[in-house]
Amino acid sequence: MEIDKIPHWILSIEPEDAAFLRNFVLRSGSLKEIAKLYGVSYPTVRLRLDKLIQKIKLSDKQEEEPFPAFIKGLAVDSRIDLETAKQIIEKYKKEKEETL
Repeated sequence: MEIDKIPHWILSIEPEDAAFLRNFVLRSGSLKEIAKLYGVSYPTVRLRLDKLIQKIKLSDKQEEEPFPAFIKGLAVDSRIDLETAKQIIEKYKKEKEETL
């Protein structure tokens, strides 16, 4: 497959997330099996999958608005809280409008 035909979200995922996806597919999408593999609870695996889904969705949007998608990604990864992310994005959009 040519690199320009590989979806952006695949290229943007971290190695740890790629390993999780690989294990998920190899276990036919069984969250119960993934929980056993990682030695964590089912809700923990579900949360990880939900965060990965959010990352993929954000990656799809990143080409449109890279900075807000980056900030949302930080919030998804719990590196910053959601309220802070919203404030940063609002400030960015406001300043962007003022420069146009």
